[in-house]
Amino acid sequence: MTGQDATGVDPTDAGYGPVENIDWGLAATVGKRVARPGPRVTRYTWERANAELVEAAVRSEGPVREVTGLADGLAIPTAQVLDRSGWIDAAARSMPAMLGPVQPGEERPGTGFTGKVAGVQAGGLLAFLSSAILGQYDPFSVDPETGEVGVLMLVTPNIIAVERQLRVDPSDFRLWVCLHEVTHRVQFSANPWLADYMRSNVGALTGDDDESVAELVGRITEGMRSGKPREKGVIGLMQLLQSPEQFEAFERVLALGTLLEGHADHVMDAVGPAHVPTVESIRAAFDRRRTAPKNPLQRLIRALIGMDAKIAQYVRGKAFVDHVVEKVGMERFNTIWTSAETMPLMSEIDDPDAWIERVL
Repeated sequence: MTGQDATGVDPTDAGYGPVENIDWGLAATVGKRVARPGPRVTRYTWERANAELVEAAVRSEGPVREVTGLADGLAIPTAQVLDRSGWIDAAARSMPAMLGPVQPGEERPGTGFTGKVAGVQAGGLLAFLSSAILGQYDPFSVDPETGEVGVLMLVTPNIIAVERQLRVDPSDFRLWVCLHEVTHRVQFSANPWLADYMRSNVGALTGDDDESVAELVGRITEGMRSGKPREKGVIGLMQLLQSPEQFEAFERVLALGTLLEGHADHVMDAVGPAHVPTVESIRAAFDRRRTAPKNPLQRLIRALIGMDAKIAQYVRGKAFVDHVVEKVGMERFNTIWTSAETMPLMSEIDDPDAWIERVL
């Protein structure tokens, strides 16, 4: 879910509002209708890229398990290679699955008028994201081929588009992307409690509450007048808009996402030199792409759906993981996957020694 860049954007960050109030079937229909086509490729190039990505995902498992010390002995699943429409369908299935299956006799959420309006809006965002995501591990959806929970997805047209844009070796780039996504799969499969932890916090973050508009405005006004220290930017805004309970859940989700992305980037760089011959040029080109100037409309859209915040997660999370692993080693770092109590706090992401002191 992790997700967009090497993993893409996590759709839970996209600002849709409560995911249970959206008609995701309509969102998928709208998204596929307005999504941009991918790059022009021959049938031979398309089939070769798909086959190479499936193979690269399998090849990534051994090195990732060796470096992380996670998921040893678990079966190696087959990755799904998708076009943009396929990813939109998968994302639309993932959102309600993240909050748990609809029980027999229960009304499916998002079917009213409000849900349809939200579905149209979400469809537009899915269309935009469908051209940005290279790969994603979805720990909530069921693999239609195996029936197992958890799906590793690779979006072939986007990978081809980026490797052409960066002018990098296609085979090396495809393996490099798979290293990141397979790391996410390993994180969740080796630690099954992570999916429930994410689901419960997202549920707390997006769940309805009984607060009226007047109460909300009053709380925001009081918060602004209080002079209490707040975070900068989007996080500070969320601190004002959300109830204390929701903001705590928001911080837990943000800390988890930062850890997952940073850990995956750390693993990519640890594995890359031995398995991806041109990894240095790929990393340099990809980092330039992440930080390249965007036009004003792109900057606005990226800000609204949290893409720049997502990119910051890679940087901060990787710095955290790099520091802890260098100081205590990967085996002791893996204590982090023990429980919710061993997860890093947001304050510890930028102060990894504080996490070491608290947990180790």
